[in-house]
Amino acid sequence: MKTIDLRSDTVTQPTAAMRAAMMAAPLGDDVFGDDPTVNALQERIAALTGKEAALFMPSGTQSNLCGILAHCGRGDEYIVGQLAHTYRYEGGGAAVFGSVQPQPLVQDAQGRMALTDIAAAIKPDDPHFARTRLLCLENTWNGHVMPDDYLRGATALAREHGLATHLDGARVFNAAVASAAAGQGAHERVRQIADHFDSLSVCFSKGLGAPVGSALCGSQELIKSARRIRKMAGGGLRQAGLLAACALHALDHHVDRLAEDHANARRLAEGLSGIEGLTVKSAETNIVFVDVADGRGPALLDFLKAHGVLATGLIGLRFVTHLDVDAAGIDHAIATVRRFFAEAPAGAASASRTGPY
Repeated sequence: MKTIDLRSDTVTQPTAAMRAAMMAAPLGDDVFGDDPTVNALQERIAALTGKEAALFMPSGTQSNLCGILAHCGRGDEYIVGQLAHTYRYEGGGAAVFGSVQPQPLVQDAQGRMALTDIAAAIKPDDPHFARTRLLCLENTWNGHVMPDDYLRGATALAREHGLATHLDGARVFNAAVASAAAGQGAHERVRQIADHFDSLSVCFSKGLGAPVGSALCGSQELIKSARRIRKMAGGGLRQAGLLAACALHALDHHVDRLAEDHANARRLAEGLSGIEGLTVKSAETNIVFVDVADGRGPALLDFLKAHGVLATGLIGLRFVTHLDVDAAGIDHAIATVRRFFAEAPAGAASASRTGPY
């Protein structure tokens, strides 16, 4: 039985063409700065996002960490959403490694912090307080696309108070594909989103389908600082062009096809809607959240797994579409959920699953 893995878009396998690109990549030593494929990727993603420079990283968590620490020093503070990935799901890295204090704020159902709350959280210049230096946002957030007017307003407010701005853009290409205007390319749309921010991280290992990798994009000065922090964090890689080649292939071949993942997520949401005991949250991009009544979420996860469908259950049930799941796989997942509610007795099951990504 083929497994339909909807736990995350991080589970994708490199395509045959991506593997071929990996094996053909010219290599050097990236710590010495002479891996030509890494350098080509960094130049490409910097130009694409409209930034002066970029730095290839093993993970989005490390990209965000290096970005925050490049913006902030010991005793500084960054403002971030209470449920944002940089605060909730990255091990407290900025506080642990950089003594940078997070100031988490409440978010609405689309992941937005109220501008009045952001303004109120900015500390006065007083020795009693941590120095507020940075505003961190996320796009997409739980599959939601942050509207341009919100990004514009939040980053303008930050600049007005002398704060830098950073975007956790792990799925920024999903945001771009979902929100591009008619006739507008996704790459152009990514640039528009990035223009609001001083820095952003971009993941290649999620919907774009590369096996490993992220990039931090920003000014030359910021990237110089981030390179030193990356080395301290153990992120200096050697013949990393093997991985950078996958990211370059993804940028060339896997961006526009994200629309297929979004269509499959809509197909899943529509197929699960109307099932008694489920509350389905609409899918804007490639993530579908489902609330299960009567504590039956763990039992449903177990039933799905037994029938070849994997999902996660940390915050409700989460299904994530990607290039390794087609419409037939989505239909199998829908049929399996319907079968559970038709056959399974009521009652909660075992412990909940973990893993936000």
